[in-house]
Amino acid sequence: MTDKRLGIGFVGSGFNARFHLLAFQSVRDADVLGVWSPNHKHAQDMAAVARKLEVGEAKPYRALAEMVADPAIDALWLCGPNFARIENFEEITDTVARGKGELRGIACEKPLGRNVTEAKRVLELTKKAGIAHGYLENQAFAPAVAQGHAIIWARGAALTGRPYLARAAEEHSGPHMPWFWQGKLQGGGVLNDMMCHSSLVVRHLLTKPGTPLASVRPARVTGHIASLKWSRPAYAKRLQQQMGKDVDYRKAPSEDFASVVIEFETDDRATLIGEATTSWSFVGAGLRLSAELLGPEYSMSWNTLDSGLKLFFSREVKGKTGEDLVEKQNAEMGLMPVVTSESATYGYDAEDRHFVRVFLGREAPRLTFDDGLEVVKLLMTAYMSAEQGKTLDFPPAGIERFVPAVAKGTWKP
Repeated sequence: MTDKRLGIGFVGSGFNARFHLLAFQSVRDADVLGVWSPNHKHAQDMAAVARKLEVGEAKPYRALAEMVADPAIDALWLCGPNFARIENFEEITDTVARGKGELRGIACEKPLGRNVTEAKRVLELTKKAGIAHGYLENQAFAPAVAQGHAIIWARGAALTGRPYLARAAEEHSGPHMPWFWQGKLQGGGVLNDMMCHSSLVVRHLLTKPGTPLASVRPARVTGHIASLKWSRPAYAKRLQQQMGKDVDYRKAPSEDFASVVIEFETDDRATLIGEATTSWSFVGAGLRLSAELLGPEYSMSWNTLDSGLKLFFSREVKGKTGEDLVEKQNAEMGLMPVVTSESATYGYDAEDRHFVRVFLGREAPRLTFDDGLEVVKLLMTAYMSAEQGKTLDFPPAGIERFVPAVAKGTWKP
């Protein structure tokens, strides 16, 4: 055990990185001391936010290698765009390999890579550099998921048998930034963007606390993708107006709906089912995360829009559009749920607290890049299943080199 505080540097300065900044208000033994972004103005702005939140005397860096080389930076939180993942990891690990910097850990946001080849490269680079690693999957750390999971297994499963069906969904009206909508840059559509969360949550819920995820193994995968809303001519036009000329869903759409059924096998040869759904075509108050777990004599359910706080605004209240009530907020009047502490509710606080303790040597990591690679294999299997129109054994032949048609820009809904 060490008394040292962890000095953290952020790679990326966008929406997700700022959620982590909010979370670090609830994390002890760590200070956000640096931010690097290819856009230096964005790095300056995020560093200023970190100082305002009093989570650390963050400063912006003009080069990623410069931040890695700073002795004040002990660990990195990678929150940059998918298309820059390999480039970022090559620069980080090269700086460490040349003895120019030293890191106690790297925590990386989802997905680990846009495909299996990229995810394996990230894992190999990090292991070769001898750096501890943690896969950032906030929903597995969400308080409702964590507590529900613990209670179900301690009471229901202990007395009547293990759970056999888990469901999870993440749904909203679409991402904030243009690159998310472009299959070639992001690696796919909503399946690659958000199924990483839901597929891991169902596996987590079906796994007995204290046992490894490997005790619940994916055996068969059935995937389905569709463009339900954003490739319609009127919405494709609107999307292009909002996101720029490079986002044209009349010519190069990505899926805005995806579902997957995962059949799991256990050490005692039980068959379990995980159902996961993700959508950029959801119409509601805003982002909705949900999960269910069912067993012989029990069940649990979670829905972030079942908020304990609701506000009502009549037609006379015509405020500016924003996201002050809930992420991806879609309206400013009517009966509105309010998520009062989104970073805590969605699991960021607990996740960041955990990985700080991991890199300080106080806990074993619950999720590593090995888990992140497994998630990418599941996502690519779901894409392959959707393209072939059939259930596939996991992992299927050829998954190591597979790139979805959506990511190639050749998919036609």
